[in-house]
Amino acid sequence: MDLLARREHSRLELYQKLKQRQFEPDVINSELNKLLDEGLQSDERFAEAFLRSRIDKGKGPNIILSELSQRGIDELIASNVISNITDEEWNDLAYEAMNKKLRNEAELDYDKQLKLMKFLSNRGFTRSQIEKAKNLLKKNLAGLNENK
Repeated sequence: MDLLARREHSRLELYQKLKQRQFEPDVINSELNKLLDEGLQSDERFAEAFLRSRIDKGKGPNIILSELSQRGIDELIASNVISNITDEEWNDLAYEAMNKKLRNEAELDYDKQLKLMKFLSNRGFTRSQIEKAKNLLKKNLAGLNENK
């Protein structure tokens, strides 16, 4: 119960932590089922909280899906949580991450574009999201340069 007081945990995370504390698997499963029945543990709630925390860190949908899977979240639950974020929102998040990485540089040469695209790919954004973010960034930089 102390583990859930700090933050949401997936069932797998709780199972692993209790196993490390030398509890028997039957006892762990029984207690986890009780927590689930009482609404104190929910993989759906965990996935939603996890999604928000990763979005706040500038992560994209591909990496979030992978991390949810590593934490034992069912693929259907993970997909449903990810689909709650619109394509437009993912594009905006990719743009924000790219813009933040670029800082205040006014030029976006080919090498910088490649580095930024690789950066976003490593963050888990899709090719489409990266392209849209890059195009928006180029458009905004062109507008800034025209106003100078």
